[in-house]
Amino acid sequence: MLPLLAVTLLTSLLWGMRHATDPDHVVAVTAIVSRERSVWRAAAVGAQWGLGHTATVLTVGGAIILFKLAIVPRVGLSMEFAVALMLIALGVLNMVGARSAVPASGPTLPPAVVGLVHGMAGSAAASVGVMALIPDSRWALAALMVFCAGTTLGMALVTAVIAVPSVYAGARLAPLQRRLRFASGALSAAFGLYLAHQTGVADGLFTANPQWTPQ
Repeated sequence: MLPLLAVTLLTSLLWGMRHATDPDHVVAVTAIVSRERSVWRAAAVGAQWGLGHTATVLTVGGAIILFKLAIVPRVGLSMEFAVALMLIALGVLNMVGARSAVPASGPTLPPAVVGLVHGMAGSAAASVGVMALIPDSRWALAALMVFCAGTTLGMALVTAVIAVPSVYAGARLAPLQRRLRFASGALSAAFGLYLAHQTGVADGLFTANPQWTPQ
């Protein structure tokens, strides 16, 4: 049992780190760290994002594992639609902040809040995947915690890498950092609109026959 558990936990760790590089996560983190001037501060932002994500995944995913809950398609799509709205809001705030004379000023969303919302969309997929690997609830919860640790570590590393161009620009030319922040905001808003259309229309959230699969 222990060798199987070790393999499963390693798989969950790698899965969590891969989950951190999903397009919606990378877009959100890019928008958040575009205002930072230190790679270490950016990595801390990524860790905060991961902790917020962890809180939601452990709460929702833990309930799914312990109580064998099933998330119906409309609820699952609603959680993903919330991510789309968050990306749009984050993008708009970034574009507004980019107009400020001080690149690091202006309104934004706290990284932990962004992580909390993202966790809503990832919790079902994480818990269902873990349950498929380990049917025992106790070991499944342990694997879920490792998944969350992998996500937090992955986001810290990915965020630090993403922040390098913005930090480089901020250290040399403030207007360039503002342009990077505006561009990242526009990307976040555009991706949020795309995700909202995909979830609401293509996947049928606002129709009588929604189609959703945790992924």
